Amino acid sequence: MKLALYRYELLFTHPLTFHGRVETVRQGLLVNIDGGWGEIAPLPGFSRETLAEAQEQALLCLKALARGETITATLPSVQFGLDCARRSWPTLKAPLPDPYPLIQGAPQDLLKNWKVVLHNAPTNKAKLKVARYPMRDELALIRLLLDRNPNLKLILDANQGWNREEAWTFCLHLDPARIEYLEDPCADFDDIRFVANRTGMPVALDELLAQGKPWEPIPQLRALVLKPTLLGSLCHCEALVAKARELHLKVIVSSCFESGLGLAQLAQLGAEWDPQQAPGLGTRRFLAQDLMGKEGAPEMSQLDTVWQHG
Repeated sequence: MKLALYRYELLFTHPLTFHGRVETVRQGLLVNIDGGWGEIAPLPGFSRETLAEAQEQALLCLKALARGETITATLPSVQFGLDCARRSWPTLKAPLPDPYPLIQGAPQDLLKNWKVVLHNAPTNKAKLKVARYPMRDELALIRLLLDRNPNLKLILDANQGWNREEAWTFCLHLDPARIEYLEDPCADFDDIRFVANRTGMPVALDELLAQGKPWEPIPQLRALVLKPTLLGSLCHCEALVAKARELHLKVIVSSCFESGLGLAQLAQLGAEWDPQQAPGLGTRRFLAQDLMGKEGAPEMSQLDTVWQHG
């Protein structure tokens, strides 16, 4: 059995903030198991494990695998990466809808460059990060984008950034018909339900799923947003997919700023789990470089070897 673990570092096009942490590079691991690749890349500020912790556990698992032992990872990013490396990937029957763009940055800067922002959203659907800047500035940007493109629908992602009153106030200033859904307006599901019931705002669950918090179907719930890097094993992800189908909810596979390898695998999972839905993979444009070569495999020159066997 051939096993290997590699480390990578990719520059962001500009510094990005994740839950208050400013990052200039994306660091992660690639695992190879008998020719199958997987990516282990905890997202700072979102993952409960650090990259060092993920690397330590990945090494323990790979060494156990080399001894012929059954491996059991407990950290979500490690579970996902190992599962992908050992998975038999089916051939896709049809291409997935194009990913929609992610709009991220200071509202004042985006307001000045709204023509560029709309040019980058040709699909009439875009995702905008909110709950990061003064509410009045974010609402001004949303109004401008929707006014300039009457066909545009926005996906808003608050990353649990508001309390109940703040989320309620924000939603009262918007037309729910122009919003595809609002992801995780609050950290507590009871607060999300309160806001959705009183404003009619369609909502989706994302971080709340990765945190394992309780939730239940409500009339305004439209989608489950699955970030496998945060959720963990493919078995756990597929259980959520089955629940979404049972409740007639959309399944949106979403990225955590993975490299091209991880993004390609997420796109394939999205095509399998809900082929009608465009995936949330707009993070690619924030990476100044990629790991993938022309042959569709990682460029070994961009990887640092952590461990090899066989």
